[in-house]
This record gives sequence, C-alpha cells and structure tokens, in this order.
Amino acid sequence: MRSWPSASSASAESKPQPPGDPEAVARIVCLRLLDQRARSRSELAAALTKRGVPDDAAGRVLDRFADVGLIDDAALAESLAGAVHRERGLARRAVAAKLRQRGLDDEVVAEALTGIDSDDERRRGHQLVARRRRALSGLPIEVQTRRLIGLLARKGYPSGMTYEIVRAELADAADEDAFNLDSGGI
Repeated sequence: MRSWPSASSASAESKPQPPGDPEAVARIVCLRLLDQRARSRSELAAALTKRGVPDDAAGRVLDRFADVGLIDDAALAESLAGAVHRERGLARRAVAAKLRQRGLDDEVVAEALTGIDSDDERRRGHQLVARRRRALSGLPIEVQTRRLIGLLARKGYPSGMTYEIVRAELADAADEDAFNLDSGGI
C-alpha cells in the first residue's frame, strides 16, 4: 500500500535540501567558490543559504575557513581597494561602494581605504583626465570640460577636486598649444 506525503513533508520537500552532511556540503561549496576567486564571508554565507545549508553548519564551516586563513575579509578589502583605485581609477567613495557591494562591513572598508589618500586620488585623477583629454583634443573647450568632469564624477571623485583637476589639465593643454604655436610646432 502506498502512502501519500503529508502536507508538512510536502513543504519540506519544496525547500531545496542538500544531500548528505550539511558541513561537508558547505565545505565543498565554499572551496569551489574560493577556487574561482577570493570571496568575502558574506558572499560565501549567501551562497550557502542559497544552497539550503543550515545556518549553524554554515557558521561552523565559515568560522573554520576564517581560522585557517581561507576567508580574510580585511586582506580581501585591502587588495580590492588598491586594485580598483589603480586599475579603474575609482576614487575613495566609489571604492567604498564597491567593497560594500561585496558584503564587507564598514570597519573593514574604512581600514582598507586608509591606503588611498587625497594625494593618491588627485594623482590618479590627473592621469585619467590627461589620457582622456588627448582623445578629446579636437572638440571645443566647453565640450572637453563637460566630458572630463563627467568622467571623474562617474568614478566617484569629489566635485571640488574634479573641477580643480580638469581646470589644471585644460590649462596645461592650453600652455602646450601656445608653446607649440610659438615654437613653430617643434
């Protein structure tokens, strides 16, 4: 004789349950994710929840991974902060937003941002504007100004610093143009 599942077992079946030992499943899931790239504890916890791993088992595995150094939110934040500032030219504010998107808490984010000061921001902003200005050189100065300000604004630079950088770069460009005209283009 066949028995039909009760309503309580049907609701339990609708929720995905990982097969086997929940801690073993959590370890496998975490190792696979960490094999792809470094991840924050929050990202791993979300992945384990999505896979249906119970919170207590997930917590034990995440604690163990943190103890052995496989999960290090502070090192991840510092590494990411430096990389996105150097490679993408993001300002401190935009770097902080990127780190928070990865599930890193405010204390870890603040510590990671100590490696980027306003001089670093200003220097990187000048590099971005100088590179972009060369591509815009044939456009009217108003258009160049608007586009360069927009570039820095999208990268999270403070407005005062943005105007200062763009003004300085356009003044340098005007000086170069005047020098080239005076010296016959040599």
